[in-house]
Amino acid sequence: MNETLDAVEKWRANPLVQGILRAWGKVEVFKADARQFYFAVLLSAYSCPICGGRLRMTGPSECRCECEARFDPTVEFQRSSCCGAPLSRRALHYACSACKRIVPSRFLFDERVFDAAYFCEKMQESRERKRNKSEEIRALLAGARSGDLCITDLPNLGSIPGLEMALNNFIGLGDTGLLADFRDREEFRMNLYREAILGALPTGCSIHFSGISPLCENPRMDRARRFVTLIFMEQAGEVELIQHENDILVERHETHGER
Repeated sequence: MNETLDAVEKWRANPLVQGILRAWGKVEVFKADARQFYFAVLLSAYSCPICGGRLRMTGPSECRCECEARFDPTVEFQRSSCCGAPLSRRALHYACSACKRIVPSRFLFDERVFDAAYFCEKMQESRERKRNKSEEIRALLAGARSGDLCITDLPNLGSIPGLEMALNNFIGLGDTGLLADFRDREEFRMNLYREAILGALPTGCSIHFSGISPLCENPRMDRARRFVTLIFMEQAGEVELIQHENDILVERHETHGER
């Protein structure tokens, strides 16, 4: 910190830098005087629309009368050269109220207009459009969902062509093993997996597939059974499965609370 302060002091002590700073200060004073003179001459041609008094600029796009009336002189006095219509204020410029063409303001020196109210209004409209679009997408997806599936028996993997091979590939068996071998070794109790998944997944929350604790010692067998259970839980409307990079995000539907 001390080295930085010493460097700044040396920089300020440089004769060239001191000359530049003095010149910069004089430029700023000249700009302030020029701005004051410019507005004094410009506003001398106008009077307060309320009491007819003298006007003075008090800020960017703002003037005030001796009667304490305050208004935007561009909107009050200036007209568009294209249509002769009054000007309206936008977020960063003025525009003709008739043809909407951008019109430079005579009552700005080197400032830029910024209408905070207009900006907030447009931002609110943008957010409202995004919300409506999201609602349309959710309604479209809800209408495309399949009906509820009531699970009464253990699933038969052979009833869906290609599912068994796809599950083999998912758990890394390829063509060398079958899920039937896993089923024969130990009884597959889907309800136990379902209860474990719901217990690890609070209402309205989500968890990665890899983050679900295993229920058996064989990791490949457990991974396959977790996945099969989640497929049927999604069909039943209990969870939603979302592909997330190399994992699956499991999200519990809000309509299914704790049981």
